Amino acid sequence: MKVLKNILALIGVVCISGLFIFAMQKSPDEKAPSDYQLGKEDPIVNNYNVYALEMPENLNFAGEPVPVENPDIYERMDRELLVNTYWQSNGLLMFKRAQKYFPIIEPILEKNGIPDDFKYLAVIESGLVQTAKSPAGASGVWQIMKATGRENGLEVNDNVDERYNIEKATEVACDYLKKAKANLGSWTKAAAAYNAGNYGVSKRLKAQDVTSYYDLLLGEETGRYVFRIVALKEILSHPDKYGFNFNKSHLYKEVPTYKIEVDTAVTDFAKFAKRFGINYKILKLHNPWLREAHLNNKSRKSYLIEIPKEGYYTVQP
Repeated sequence: MKVLKNILALIGVVCISGLFIFAMQKSPDEKAPSDYQLGKEDPIVNNYNVYALEMPENLNFAGEPVPVENPDIYERMDRELLVNTYWQSNGLLMFKRAQKYFPIIEPILEKNGIPDDFKYLAVIESGLVQTAKSPAGASGVWQIMKATGRENGLEVNDNVDERYNIEKATEVACDYLKKAKANLGSWTKAAAAYNAGNYGVSKRLKAQDVTSYYDLLLGEETGRYVFRIVALKEILSHPDKYGFNFNKSHLYKEVPTYKIEVDTAVTDFAKFAKRFGINYKILKLHNPWLREAHLNNKSRKSYLIEIPKEGYYTVQP
């Protein structure tokens, strides 16, 4: 009995101590005391904070509303906003690369009647890395498969792979999206079809007897796909709102180029590059679709090779 009383007394002391400590703690909203300054040894203050995000109003993809009033849609949209807001290093890279590649992509989308929002599809497909290649073999900024590229008129072989030509690949993506929109009836479903295929999306719509992407039960990748696009659109359109701080000078710049026509074989691109005051590396940076150190061109096809304008690179003699 005496032992039990001692135990109860000890518990009482611990509880009172805990309440005292809890009462002494500062709430997250309270300002740090004045001695929380640089040069003071204690205490250490962590000024980094992570905040929940307010759901933006009027979220849409290509003018088609995202129905965030539905609880499951709200959660899925919130997830992508959080993941992409707090993956800060990747976010900054997207801002930097967008400055370089959006000016190439945007006019091609406009010319083909494709909504501007589809440039964010390229962001989630490849991170705007021109030489991106997936384990399945999809390549380039738009992650086009070999068969799809060839079906749409791109040259795809070991010597030349035009899936890495951003202008030509964007044209192919536009053709695919226009057909998907005509087939499925909305730009949102066309975007989903870029990931799952026209047949894949139409089959699931029919099997589940629904008409909207947002009503479909889908696998992880396609189920997140449009939400990721919308999240990147929202974040890249409002950097200050999501805590991204940079100056225009921090962004990557597109190097001006001019094009030269080549309709013969090129035996050595290293020597070829020197004729234009650049080296092999720089030539390949601007023409990643040239896959080898030479050009076969047995058919005497006409190719346009981009050469950077003088003064943008320093090349050692």
